[in-house]
Amino acid sequence: MDDLLSAAARFVNTTAGHIFLTGKAGTGKTTFLKNLGKLTHKSHIVVAPTGIAALNAGGVTIHSQFLLPPISFLPDRFSDNLTEGGRFVNQNTLARKHPLNSARRQVLKSIDLLVIDEVSMLRADLLDAIDYRMRAARGNYQQSFGGVQVLFIGDLYQLPPVVKNEQWETLSRYYKSPWFYEANAIKEDVPIYIELDKIFRQNDSSFISILNSLRNNITTKEDIDTLNKHFKTAEEIGNLREIITLTTHNYKADEINQKELRSLNNSSRFFEAHLEGDFPESMYPVQLNMELKVGTQIMFVRNDNLDKVYFNGKLATVVEITEENVWVELSESHRRYLLKRERWENKKYVVNEQTRDLDESVIGAFEQYPIRLAWAITVHKSQGLTFDKAIIDVGQAFADGQVYVALSRLRTLEGLVLRTRIQPSVISTDKQIVEFVLNNHKPDMLVDEMKSRQQYFIRHLIDKTFNFASLIKDFRYVHKEQSEEGFTESAMKPVLAQIAEVLEAEQVNTEKFRRQLNELLNANDIVTLVERIRKGSVYYKAHLFQNLKMLLEHLEIIRRGKRVKTYTNHLMDLDQSLSKKLEEVDKATSLAEGILNGTEKFEFDALTRSRAEERKLLLAMISKATEKELPPDSEGAVKKTKKPRKPKRLDGKTTFDITLDLIRGGMTVEQIAEERGLVAGTIESHLAKGVEEGKISIFKFMPEETVVEIINARRQLPEGSTSKDLYEKMKGKFGYGQLRAVAAYAKLNESSI
Repeated sequence: MDDLLSAAARFVNTTAGHIFLTGKAGTGKTTFLKNLGKLTHKSHIVVAPTGIAALNAGGVTIHSQFLLPPISFLPDRFSDNLTEGGRFVNQNTLARKHPLNSARRQVLKSIDLLVIDEVSMLRADLLDAIDYRMRAARGNYQQSFGGVQVLFIGDLYQLPPVVKNEQWETLSRYYKSPWFYEANAIKEDVPIYIELDKIFRQNDSSFISILNSLRNNITTKEDIDTLNKHFKTAEEIGNLREIITLTTHNYKADEINQKELRSLNNSSRFFEAHLEGDFPESMYPVQLNMELKVGTQIMFVRNDNLDKVYFNGKLATVVEITEENVWVELSESHRRYLLKRERWENKKYVVNEQTRDLDESVIGAFEQYPIRLAWAITVHKSQGLTFDKAIIDVGQAFADGQVYVALSRLRTLEGLVLRTRIQPSVISTDKQIVEFVLNNHKPDMLVDEMKSRQQYFIRHLIDKTFNFASLIKDFRYVHKEQSEEGFTESAMKPVLAQIAEVLEAEQVNTEKFRRQLNELLNANDIVTLVERIRKGSVYYKAHLFQNLKMLLEHLEIIRRGKRVKTYTNHLMDLDQSLSKKLEEVDKATSLAEGILNGTEKFEFDALTRSRAEERKLLLAMISKATEKELPPDSEGAVKKTKKPRKPKRLDGKTTFDITLDLIRGGMTVEQIAEERGLVAGTIESHLAKGVEEGKISIFKFMPEETVVEIINARRQLPEGSTSKDLYEKMKGKFGYGQLRAVAAYAKLNESSI
């Protein structure tokens, strides 16, 4: 493929499979990630293995998003003897001792895409822990990551994941190596491998050739000799200015920086960072208490997106410090520049309660000058930076890829200064990585692979969108779990069961519909296929919206009463699942049509705004209706006691009594619902109760022919049939309140009918 960055975006937008986006240093991986929000229509979150990596990626840490303890994960349910000591967790202990809260579950249910940056640092066991969390949160144990697409971004030729010897003694029973691709989660669901090959950092062909040789473990004597021509003595290095040293160990970088700082005769000034909210020390991007002197060499650690004066890795020297200001002189241009504090934000992903869309919530902030002491830096911390010139000190390189990472920070060979000559013994690349790349890097197959995966994605889209099985399972589970709780408002008792039954009643139709769509896809009848999806989407969107209305009414009543927190959280989880299904149905036509017609980019902002507005109006209507019907701490509350209270009264009358008075006064169900700001289903439930108690005639609100039609349908059902059976038989023609009223009428008049 000519443009691999565009191909990567198409794979994300038009396929469902996992993707590994990799490439040499400077090929645009970070830029692709920064622009992903504009490139994809998919709801996504970004996570990374460390706090600094998460800040740089604009995301959150893996451990915070998935509530993972800082210990190793064993990918089974049975290693109890290994988890008892507290150094390991498995599936059972993770679920039992470190459960996900409702807010995080809702986030994981809301996404279509999970982005994991800096995967060279991601261990296989951590990826399997993520996989387990995703499956459990989404209730989908059959597909890796619970059916969510995963985009891995990183370069395996850079620094490897860290695993201690005592950890590896146990983990090696499960994995051949600690690299992320050894995880069980992707053994059978292998990511498509896309390697970016256009290098933006370097344009020196001889330097690029040497870097490629280092990367692939095929460095020649000529390559080493070329590099070592750039060796300089300590005396020569001492005369260099505006240059940074890249070294292998933290203590060496710290020694160089402190030695140089102490050698300056000027007085020190200290600048304290401003902290807000939750911003853990592990995420500090620069020093909390920064010591500066005139003459201090510093490096910017952020890009200047406003004025474009500096970039991440740009060197400068402090030239003036006043009571309030710090002035620096930029390297190369020697431009004088007034430092400004920058703000880093620690955030978390949340689901907006009003729209059910994914949002970012800032939970903490760190404000400080975006600089660090820069006479020296470790190779590890230099990842992602670019230097015009640097002193490379890798004589004590200890990790695979360390020499490659250090040299690849430079734009040209001319900018290279070696403090120690490079020996072949310190150059190494993990042979397993080389083998993995050889087995997976197949650029000539990407076009065919994309077509195949797009075809699968459309089939996946059809089968997933028009299938309510997982929704039914969720509603049945919560209904079963809460079956021991008492409701003071009897009309609310069956609401979850009602929704499950309504969805179940559509199962036969949806199965037939899916079969039709797949037959049209097989026949390549695109026009008819798209038209059928469009019509089906309109039908099912209206169907789902009615169920959402029932759920939100119930949720509002529960919230206004003496709620049970766990139950409320369950209802919010169900709200998220139902809202996500609505989104899928809403997008299905445009997605299928776009993919089949070769569209690369999708725009769903208008649909998103429309859904948000519909939901906003619905919530306002429900809130208004509930305010009229239920004062705070009133009826409808879920109680922990099995004994229901008598409902509180409004102006001396219950809401049930008010409905009966209005129907006796000659108003219709629809008129009462509008008058009281309630939905018709609630009014019908009140009236059904009135029929049960003999307080009102059914014919006050239902015509005789409707009553007879329902009674005749009941007679055709076998003994012991449920309201669900009757609802299905009548294909949803009448609501549950009407069916219940007829059942009560029939019971009262068994002898006459």
